[in-house]
Amino acid sequence: MTLAKDVDPSTIGPSWVTIPDAEHWWSDEPQLETHLHMQQIVLLLTSLQWWWRERSRIFISGNISIYYEKQQGRRGSHRARGPDFFVVKDVPERERKSWMVWKENNRFPDLIIEILSNSTANVDKVDKKRLYQDTFKTPEYFWFHPWTLEFAGFRLIGGRYERLNSNDRGWLWSEELQLFLGIDNRKLRFFTPAGDRVPIPAEAATDEEERRQLAEAQAALEKQQRQFVEQQAAQERQQAQQRLVELETQLARYRQRFGDLSNGENEV
Repeated sequence: MTLAKDVDPSTIGPSWVTIPDAEHWWSDEPQLETHLHMQQIVLLLTSLQWWWRERSRIFISGNISIYYEKQQGRRGSHRARGPDFFVVKDVPERERKSWMVWKENNRFPDLIIEILSNSTANVDKVDKKRLYQDTFKTPEYFWFHPWTLEFAGFRLIGGRYERLNSNDRGWLWSEELQLFLGIDNRKLRFFTPAGDRVPIPAEAATDEEERRQLAEAQAALEKQQRQFVEQQAAQERQQAQQRLVELETQLARYRQRFGDLSNGENEV
């Protein structure tokens, strides 16, 4: 089965991304090569869906067929390719089990990512790259190898893919997503312009809990600091009062021994 049939839609985001649509054919993509490939695709799906959870008119999917050339005859004659991960912006939100270009106002993906393997790398780097450049005219194309960590990205400029330059962290900027793509813990991840990793929902929940605990710890520390200052002030007041008592006691002894010095001065 393909990823679209294997993965529970409730675990990867909005149901309209993966639930079947009777007007579209089932995806006809082969099974993913390794579990690591599936993990990588799901990671990309879930994190970007979480990041754009309040954004509408967006289709994010992976390992489903894009039928891009309608031909006469039986269904199988239609030409199709199945990117491992792709994004189409500004499209109606509805259930799809494949992407049929002629049913989508001739829209092709705005961004495609292929997860390389030893058996598919040449196809992804040559045949698919040429197809995405010349036929799909997809603005951005990236590939990533989960075993060797080979990573590259291209942007369509003047009808040709130009390789993107990485920043000092090895990340590549996506104009289409307004996010960086980079490797973190041997996985391809999205990063915000500020450099924060775009989380999956579970990571976001953990981050929120950590922020809550940090806020509580900070509040407790501030309370302790206030108490310390108050205690220190109270101790200083007590010491000052004790010193005043000592001075008054000492003065009383002087008066008892020498009399009231001020009255003596007045008599003189």
